[in-house]
Amino acid sequence: MKNINRKSLIWFLSIFVLFLFSSCVEDQELDKAVLKFDDKNIFIMNLSLGFIMFGVALQLKVGDFKRVLIAPKSVLVGFVSQFIALPFLTFLVIWIFKPMPSIAMGMMIVAACPGGNISNFMTSLAKGNTALSVCMTAIASICAVFMTPFNIEFYGKLYPATKKILEDVNVDFFDMLEILGLILVIPLVLGMAVRFYKPKIADLLHKFTHYGSMLIFGLIIVFAFVANMDLFLKYIHLVIFIVFAHNAIGIYTGFSLARLFKLPSKDQKTLAIETGIQNSGLGLGLISTFFYSVEGVGGMAIVAGWWGIWHIVSGLSLAYFFRNRSL
Repeated sequence: MKNINRKSLIWFLSIFVLFLFSSCVEDQELDKAVLKFDDKNIFIMNLSLGFIMFGVALQLKVGDFKRVLIAPKSVLVGFVSQFIALPFLTFLVIWIFKPMPSIAMGMMIVAACPGGNISNFMTSLAKGNTALSVCMTAIASICAVFMTPFNIEFYGKLYPATKKILEDVNVDFFDMLEILGLILVIPLVLGMAVRFYKPKIADLLHKFTHYGSMLIFGLIIVFAFVANMDLFLKYIHLVIFIVFAHNAIGIYTGFSLARLFKLPSKDQKTLAIETGIQNSGLGLGLISTFFYSVEGVGGMAIVAGWWGIWHIVSGLSLAYFFRNRSL
């Protein structure tokens, strides 16, 4: 166990070296880039995100929420890790290393999002606590409606460079609250209602929505890349290592908090995955909805888009690493 702690600390410190190296590379043209989305594309993207949430909700039951009352410790630690610790550490890293404003804003948006829709599958693959993962998905989906816009606005306005972006865009907290309610809460309620009243139909639909959601998530990332291909090809080298480091911070945050509070081994695996697998598709949806027409935000979509690809690779690698290990 001590050997694992020593190795993970060395690994974590090396991430900061990567971050320091990456944040020193600047290209001022990136912060002048404008994203290429129109109203029709934004509507399709948000509709797709709603479908993904509906697919997740088809496997949720009221009992998943009751677990919070039965065994609240792991869920509470997971909430702190996902919505408090990761956004705070993201802000701290941005304050120390000072990446370009649009990249900093992209990192804040991704860190403010709830866990990704594929975290349940990865937790199962890692032999973690799948019930806890499902419960956290349910809780995070509800909490994200308020916590995501709160963290974006709070930390975004604390850092001068990102504060200017928010002022230029004039992002309204309640507008973001409304969009997240439409994307997360309505599909969640509909999906859980189908599960409660028509469980057989829910089982049938889930077979299609489970893989369909993964396909749609991939298509959202591909769509964002295709729509802004010139930006990605020109500037991807500026964010590769930053996203590597940021994702590693998320994984290590969940893992460390779980160990700090002496949670069971399966719960440690689960929290590492839940905090490291962010809903970057939702981040892209928010970026395309609120920032698409403003100069100076090109780095946001590149950060969120690369997150969407990389966290699948890192999450699956972590799941296989955890699979036959007791922490």
